[in-house]
Amino acid sequence: MPNTQENLSQVATLAGGCFWCVESDLAKLPGVVRVVSGYTGGTEPQPDYERVSSGRTGHYEAVQVFFDPRRISYRQVLDVFLRHIDPTDPGGQFADRGRQYRPAVFYHTEAQKREAEAALAGLTASGTFDEPLAVAVLPFAFFQDAEDYHQNYAKTHKLQYETYRRFSGRDRFLEQVWGPKAQPAATSGTSGDWRRFAKPDAATLRQRLAPLAYDVTQKEKTEPPFENAYWDSKAEGLYVDVVSGEPLFSSRDKFDSGTGWPSFTKPLVPENIVTREDKRFFSTRTEVRSRHGDSHLGHVFTDGPPPSGLRYCMNSAALRFVPKDDLESAGYGEFGKDFL
Repeated sequence: MPNTQENLSQVATLAGGCFWCVESDLAKLPGVVRVVSGYTGGTEPQPDYERVSSGRTGHYEAVQVFFDPRRISYRQVLDVFLRHIDPTDPGGQFADRGRQYRPAVFYHTEAQKREAEAALAGLTASGTFDEPLAVAVLPFAFFQDAEDYHQNYAKTHKLQYETYRRFSGRDRFLEQVWGPKAQPAATSGTSGDWRRFAKPDAATLRQRLAPLAYDVTQKEKTEPPFENAYWDSKAEGLYVDVVSGEPLFSSRDKFDSGTGWPSFTKPLVPENIVTREDKRFFSTRTEVRSRHGDSHLGHVFTDGPPPSGLRYCMNSAALRFVPKDDLESAGYGEFGKDFL
């Protein structure tokens, strides 16, 4: 029966060809609670694998992705999904041909519909593909869990899955488009695609970001001291731009400044930091912004500890924390060596 236990505001229903592969790829995302393979989009009231595989039921092989919105957004799930399929193929996916393998996003709310349309528009604008995108955006109506042996297939049938995946052509296509070892994590606010990030318009950002994050990053507001997410955090990992996902600071350079805001002695990736003179509020300070996201992050002062003598005083609302154990799966594996 359709799963009704999770809040629909925290589920994405996506079709991208073989559900074994889509399930396996999206289950790796930090913030994803679980992924279920199944059938959706057709009229057959009791679909099963045999009938759906015939292509006559109208159903798609699909997955439902249940996620924690405090750690990953719907848009971020979408962006990763689109980078793990061929979004230009209307006749199936890779070796799997037929109506049941077409790519689609099934939205549960009007907000999800807008996010899906924005994600596709952003991918089109990126110029990554010469052909038009063929991912349908359709209203969600029904989802039937697939048979038990299809669930978590990549682990329960490891050899069969790896053999299928190797010869399906999926990974070869992804490598050709996105480069070797293309395992992007959630983009547009996470990792993987921050070097390609194109800032969306204000309306999209306002919808995507929490109100405080929008006010801080886009309106240069300042959050309250001692009442923010990271001011006293000692967890190991990276701090990235909440808008673009570009890596900014490491926990290894974080210190307790006594100010009530997260403070760092230096940036992790200096080229991702932009500074400029700020003469607001009857004083002259040095504002810190992100290069790719153009987000207001905070200010840098010269009263920090040695050896730099600098204090990068940041707003937690402008940052997203990636724990060290999640760096590889989140697309920041290149920084993992810093925590060995």
